[in-house]
Amino acid sequence: MDPLPNSPAKLPKLFSPTAIVAAVVAAMSIFVLGLLIWKATEARTTALAQGERDIRNLTHSLAEHASHSVQAIDVAMGAMVDLLKYQKPRVDRFNAALRKTADALPQIGEIGVIDPDGNRIYSSAAELPAHNNADRSYFIGHRDSADASLHISEPLQSRLTGRPTIVLSRRITREDGSFGGVLFATIESRYFDNFYQAFKFGPHAGITLLRLDGTVLAHWPTGKWNKEVSSAFKATIEQGRTGYTKTTSPFDGHIKFLGFERASQYPIVVTVALPETQVLAAWHEDLRNDLLVAVMLMGSVILFAVLLGKEFAKRAMVGRMLREREARYRLLADNIADVVILLDRDGRFLFVSQSVESMLGRKPDDLIGKPCFEFVHPDHLADVARATAELTNWTITKTVEFKTLRADGSEVWVEINFKLAGAAEDHQAIEVVGVLRDVTERRKMEDELNALNIRLSELATTDGLTGLANRRSFDVALPREFRDRERISLIMLDIDHFKGFNDSQGHQAGDECLRRVAQVIADATDKTTALAARYGGEEFAIILPDVSEQDALKVAEAIRLTVRSLAIANPAARRGVISVSVGIAGRTPAITEESELLRRADLALYEAKHAGRDCSVLASSRPGDNHSAGRKQYA
Repeated sequence: MDPLPNSPAKLPKLFSPTAIVAAVVAAMSIFVLGLLIWKATEARTTALAQGERDIRNLTHSLAEHASHSVQAIDVAMGAMVDLLKYQKPRVDRFNAALRKTADALPQIGEIGVIDPDGNRIYSSAAELPAHNNADRSYFIGHRDSADASLHISEPLQSRLTGRPTIVLSRRITREDGSFGGVLFATIESRYFDNFYQAFKFGPHAGITLLRLDGTVLAHWPTGKWNKEVSSAFKATIEQGRTGYTKTTSPFDGHIKFLGFERASQYPIVVTVALPETQVLAAWHEDLRNDLLVAVMLMGSVILFAVLLGKEFAKRAMVGRMLREREARYRLLADNIADVVILLDRDGRFLFVSQSVESMLGRKPDDLIGKPCFEFVHPDHLADVARATAELTNWTITKTVEFKTLRADGSEVWVEINFKLAGAAEDHQAIEVVGVLRDVTERRKMEDELNALNIRLSELATTDGLTGLANRRSFDVALPREFRDRERISLIMLDIDHFKGFNDSQGHQAGDECLRRVAQVIADATDKTTALAARYGGEEFAIILPDVSEQDALKVAEAIRLTVRSLAIANPAARRGVISVSVGIAGRTPAITEESELLRRADLALYEAKHAGRDCSVLASSRPGDNHSAGRKQYA
């Protein structure tokens, strides 16, 4: 007769408790050591890869910043060069326009015009500088070449401020093709210094802005403006628009990981260099922590081995009990998909069916003896406890939905139906029997339906073409804001000659024009309490809560000038580009209804149209108003 499977007296010597414990200790030691080595290797590779991604992403962001800083100036200068080719504007008016451009673009130190002899004839400075710049390399280059593209100079010592300055310049060509001077704009070196120093790097890290010819335009943190990079690096940046390499810094001689990216439109390159020690700093710290954890884990393994030897006898007895219990409930557990549980009067698990493994990834034996409330999400613990307290007799069945966690940490929604149960001859031994069902997919479908309803609600209040609020949203918001605010202003804005633009350029171009103007409005009101809406056709409205009429004028002027700087060609317009007319009205004691505020803003817009378009008009400046604040604002 074969021996019983659970008889320890018949186990071979190989499987003695001592041999098993020794094998477990050896296996776990090898596992811990191998895991530590594998994790360290993988973590180092991951840290280097993450470092590369971080450097490339930062390099891309800085290249975009540099490109946009130059592009904003280039766009403004393009319109001015075209004007100066055919006209000689009045000094006071053109200087005022230059000052407005400098104020709108914080990177500009000075913007001005140099005549063919090298003397300034226009400038955004408070007083026209008397310096002659005929000896400057950028002036000589424009004088001797008909190239009309933007030129970016090496850092120069400004004769106006005495500080290192980068000069952006474009040639002015007269109608007859002769040299008409230079339009220039300056960016002080400290503009990039101030921006780059916001990035908190460790020692020996660096950010460099340079031209494709290797001339350093800005280098942080050392500030060496007159240094050029090696010819080898020049060849590297000429091979591709972006790159990543390990190199020796020409500034401090340290070996670093370096990423570079060329600007998309201009001959400039941004590099970001981080020392290897900084890139791997977090990895070194994690490695030290892992070593500490490994030591603690090995200590736990040894302690576990000691306890394991003492528990073998108990395990044999527990094994027999588990097999008996498993046989009792096998039929039930193997033929039901839901999880059947049995709880004692204190809410501890007495039985959990095998299907809990497929539903929650947990072993039934791991749950036996544990309180069921440990597995209920804290947000729903009160609901489950309340339903349990309501089980007062044998006829009541309760149903509750709550969240719990799978063994892998993911959340799952379950529904439980439970009631009191007990032996017929002993009702004092009350237990609770329940059935758990996975309702995650059902809840997911309900959440998706709710999200869809919210999205439909948003679509009902948003203009589909421009993305701004629609007329319906505006009509709801204006009475509410007027009622709740003591101070409120309203801007009405209309695109000039839009019908002529639509007729000549087509409806698709018209739609694109509306979207671009709407984007300017959205950018101007972003992160504020203002509501920007498409009022109808080519007309827009902006509600400005807690904003005075004068402050609203500043917002309107910023939008008007930005729209004009888009330089969208419009043959029907006086200036040849898309422009807007703006009417602004602020709440006064005389205005008691929102309709009056809207009427005054609309009349101000009409007056702006009547005055020649491309201007802003305050309602308070119209005849009959007691608070005149200047009649119009022109470009």
